[in-house]
Amino acid sequence: MDDFSARQTLDRLIVERRDNYGALSRMLGRNSAYIQQYIKRGTPRKLDEADRRKLARYFGVDETLLGGPEVLPARTVARGAILPVPRLALGASAGAGSLDEDERNAGTVGFDRGWLRTLGVREDMLSIISVDGESMAPTLGHGDDIMVDRGDDGARLRDGIYVLRLDGMLMVKRIAMGPKSGRFSILSDNPLYTRWEDIDPALVEIIGRVVWTGRRLG
Repeated sequence: MDDFSARQTLDRLIVERRDNYGALSRMLGRNSAYIQQYIKRGTPRKLDEADRRKLARYFGVDETLLGGPEVLPARTVARGAILPVPRLALGASAGAGSLDEDERNAGTVGFDRGWLRTLGVREDMLSIISVDGESMAPTLGHGDDIMVDRGDDGARLRDGIYVLRLDGMLMVKRIAMGPKSGRFSILSDNPLYTRWEDIDPALVEIIGRVVWTGRRLG
């Protein structure tokens, strides 16, 4: 993706999430004008690699959308460089919540190991499941595939999109850390759906962090 398109994509994500330039700049440890200058003036021309990776993980998008390097086609990658990530016959509700304990393997999807390393994930703890419902729209839609890093669970909990169990229901939701140590809120990106404020972490099982999403077009 070219530099201009990457800036447009980041600006669109910020608007959709109701974030602001200053807060994101501070999240990156930069001065408060950093993101605005990058988007509006093209300064810097490209995001620093560490900044790009952090923003991609925060928004739950492919790093290539923010100007990262394109993933090589499988035929050009050396043997052994492709990791087969299991796809589970399991859905995570992005609606009112659903319970589905059928965790049978439903095939695999190959990903370049070098690209996975840029996400900072544990290869042996990855799985792909599908999204049920529309409560995380427009970020995630019904039927989208999501890659979940089960090695990134409640022990490192921070703001982001997670798969979790609450009251026996498997969900994909946004978590926002609260001012009280250990407490957090469970949010839906779609404002028409339920949110839970100031949750006791003992009531929630964090399955893993969503690090990638893919969707079918057409």
